[in-house]
Amino acid sequence: MIVTTHPAVVGDYHYHRKRIYEPIRDTFSWDIWNGQEYALASFAVIDQTWKTEIELATKLLGNIFVRVAEVVRLGSEELWRELGYPPETWRAISLSTDYKAITTIGRFDFAYTSDGLKMLEFNSDTPTSIVEAFYVNEEVCRYYQVENMNDGTTSDIKKAFTDIVDYYRQKGHATKNIVFCCDSADDEDQGTTKYLLKQSGLSGIYSPILHLAYDPNTECLVTRLADGEYRQVDVLYRLHALEMMAKDRTTKGFPIGSKLLELVAKKRLTMINPPSGFIAQTKALQALIWNLYESNIFFSAEEREVISTYCLPTYLENQFRGEIPYVKKPFFGREGGAVSIYDADGTLETADIEKYYWDQPMVYQTKVELPAITVETSNGLYTGKLLLGSFLVGGKPSAVIGRVDKGITHDMSYFLPLALK
Repeated sequence: MIVTTHPAVVGDYHYHRKRIYEPIRDTFSWDIWNGQEYALASFAVIDQTWKTEIELATKLLGNIFVRVAEVVRLGSEELWRELGYPPETWRAISLSTDYKAITTIGRFDFAYTSDGLKMLEFNSDTPTSIVEAFYVNEEVCRYYQVENMNDGTTSDIKKAFTDIVDYYRQKGHATKNIVFCCDSADDEDQGTTKYLLKQSGLSGIYSPILHLAYDPNTECLVTRLADGEYRQVDVLYRLHALEMMAKDRTTKGFPIGSKLLELVAKKRLTMINPPSGFIAQTKALQALIWNLYESNIFFSAEEREVISTYCLPTYLENQFRGEIPYVKKPFFGREGGAVSIYDADGTLETADIEKYYWDQPMVYQTKVELPAITVETSNGLYTGKLLLGSFLVGGKPSAVIGRVDKGITHDMSYFLPLALK
């Protein structure tokens, strides 16, 4: 087993939970979400060998996505349409870049299987679970006096954010006015956005996304400040999925999303994560990678070894029915949204019950079994499946996060803190 769980030491679980989470709620206030426990007060230990393996897989897969994303950037509108990118994003994703990383902060999701680590997907555009991995994990490990799996990784955030802003500045972009925004008023989105602003080391401000506007006089993006004045936005961090932003309109019907992307294309605005991060977000890119691998073209022998080791067969059409169990996923789904799991004969095993993402095109991927794990919770022992998320920050492997659920890992799946053996 890749991890070993530990109870919340001798004593009452609720007592330890209160001691851990009450002091940190100014930064992490969603340990209880919609009346349900989300962040566990127990933890698991991972062996150094597996930590090294996860880091290696994250680095090597990051390199694969960089290579393929550049091919896509140079591709045709027909390719972009097939991979699911909204037309409003096409000019932005076609921008040339020689930046060292595909995204500033992204997260690979891994399953530990009988065949080793397998990558399920790559959230390269708007990953969450950031505060949990980079901050809360450390607090839990400190409480239990165990070694933090993610020790020292917060500095990765600062370096990645300052590096990309420096890159934009060197390319001649304005970088004076930096704004961090999100599209939701909930604690997690606002808390994650404000945490990244603090850790980035940048002299930016937080702004709700509803305060963003287009100024036709200056042809710039602006944000409304607390005093009612407006400030130009040069660099925008947005915890808002680009495929959704592309369709955004104001209450008066103005297409603010497509106008924002037009400003990016005109180099009057830069974004974090950059458009290259959005290129890698679609799960159709995993199907493209697998197609290139099976065709034995494009990739070197070393790259083919990485793909065969860490990637799963993924297709735009169902190649599995009647053969092996499989999973159906939307191109741009997140947090398990619209995911369905099927038996080999095509019988539905389980499906996400939320309403989002069902209208998207789907990919089909080989089903793998996540390892079973039993953890201590407020309601007693819970046996679920373990998913490991590994962050790629500025092109570098960084923090790792554990999530536990019965089947499909969604936004209310337990967060399991990880210590290092």
